[in-house]
Amino acid sequence: MCGIHALVQPQPHGLTAIERMMHATEHRGPDFSGFCQVEEGIFFAANRLKIQDLRDTSNQPLRSKDRSAVLVWNGELYNHPELKEILTNEGYELDTVSDSIILLQWLMAFGKEGIQKLKGMFAFVFADLKKKEILVSRDISGEKPLYFHQNGKSWIFSSETNGILAGMEYPSKIDKTQFLPYFYYRHSMPDSSFFEVVKQVLPGEIISLDLEGHVVQREKMVLERNQKREISQNKFEEILQEAVSKSFAAERPVGMVLSGGADSSLLYAVWYELTGQKLPTYTVALESKLQTKYNDPHFVRLFNKQYPSEHREISVSKATVMENWEAYIQSMDQPIGDSASFLTWLVAKEAKEEVKVLVSGAGADELFAGYNRHRAFRHFLNHPTVLRQIATFSDFPFPTYLKKLLQSISKNPADTFIQMAAVDKIPEAYLGIFKSWYPKSEFDFKNALDWDRTFYLVNDILKIHDNACMAHGIEGRAPYLYSGLLEFALAQTEEELLKTKEKVFIKEALRKRGLGQIADRKKLGFGLPLQEWMEENDFREWVFGSIRQLSKDWRDCFPPEMLKFTAQPEKAEKRHFLLVWNMFILAGWLTKFPK
Repeated sequence: MCGIHALVQPQPHGLTAIERMMHATEHRGPDFSGFCQVEEGIFFAANRLKIQDLRDTSNQPLRSKDRSAVLVWNGELYNHPELKEILTNEGYELDTVSDSIILLQWLMAFGKEGIQKLKGMFAFVFADLKKKEILVSRDISGEKPLYFHQNGKSWIFSSETNGILAGMEYPSKIDKTQFLPYFYYRHSMPDSSFFEVVKQVLPGEIISLDLEGHVVQREKMVLERNQKREISQNKFEEILQEAVSKSFAAERPVGMVLSGGADSSLLYAVWYELTGQKLPTYTVALESKLQTKYNDPHFVRLFNKQYPSEHREISVSKATVMENWEAYIQSMDQPIGDSASFLTWLVAKEAKEEVKVLVSGAGADELFAGYNRHRAFRHFLNHPTVLRQIATFSDFPFPTYLKKLLQSISKNPADTFIQMAAVDKIPEAYLGIFKSWYPKSEFDFKNALDWDRTFYLVNDILKIHDNACMAHGIEGRAPYLYSGLLEFALAQTEEELLKTKEKVFIKEALRKRGLGQIADRKKLGFGLPLQEWMEENDFREWVFGSIRQLSKDWRDCFPPEMLKFTAQPEKAEKRHFLLVWNMFILAGWLTKFPK
């Protein structure tokens, strides 16, 4: 895991700029930082967190022996032994276990065509001086971030927007067009950031440049969807064992966020069955008065009776949040209004003294239909006429969750799911902004899962996991996004998905292990107890005061619904606690930047 940076034809001071970029993200790689001039007009830098092959020979920027190729990259290559074997059979001499050196040699041998064969999480910039080519790419699931700024032939690449800003000659303004998607979805659009001239390399994208900075080609990797793949419980568990074996491998200590829910519990259970080794695990424990509802510690204790771990409970209260708030906001690269971000950040802060890799269950819900909205959308697709009729009575005083569901329903399945996934109902005039990113296959339920995987997972869950872990020099990993599991999930048919319940393979695997209580546990989600804390005056005033100030400072930039909400947050309905927190995060983050 690293922070990576590259400048191509910068204006005008390349060495000074690349050094600034390197220092801006030293938290991402506390073990080594280095920069170099690749050749005239091209500069690379990296911050290294040593996880695999701890020798200095894998420090970055990494050069080939003949100095004709240079690589900076961030991530883990899970199939590097297979790639090494292919290279050896092709006549390359590789006396190494370093996935960094293997990746360098692989790109030298196969170039752009070889990127499709990479299995893992990665973002890289690679310069081949013999071919006069620069390759830039990001893994197909978007686990590792990569931002860029382009001005004609001049390019800046970095793992964080902090790095981009450090490399620019002039400060960038806040991109006011991102307030609208943030209000409804808690993050910027997938190709953008909160800075006007800073964009994102999309998951699976490959950008080819020449050494002068001209774009030669931009293309996307092909995601394998093999409808003939065996879909069975045994096959799922076989692939899961492979995913755990490879994703937990490291030469530095590994720990896990263990919530007592289905996803993380199954990962740890498989690890323990494969190795018999206990790992440090971290569980959030709220005040005792809240543990009837937020009962993660209870389920983890039950789980540990069968699968023991070096268990750590991390106490979290309102005071914990307030005491750590300034440090948390300062570490936030981009605003994402998800309270799971703070919890992940706090867990990483506590875990950094023990571990350098933190595993989570991220991705399971998106791949295997685990969210409540997936269950609701399945009901809608199976019974559209009935639900549309009931939706005409959405103004009735239904329970909060049912009211939100009914208000989301429309004739168009895509519109319906976009609304179900949003924090608040999106006005008709704005739907087109989001629909342009919505999948367009003939299969409505698969489209919904693809939307959550490519839009929500990438820009919310994975982004907060990367940012929160890297703030403390820890690598975050998500085994459910292992390529074999991704291909398995995508091979499920529409008919199968509409007939089965949520996360059927994960829950069956737990039941087989005698963990039915965890399999049947009610879905709660990983986050702060915002609904309960919003009932308490001190917390409300702390939050609402910041939001009201946000409205005063930025009101002329907000869409109407956002302006109305932020001007008087105390008038928000109780069911809008997620939207309140969303605005509170934005208010804190924007204090770091002038309007």
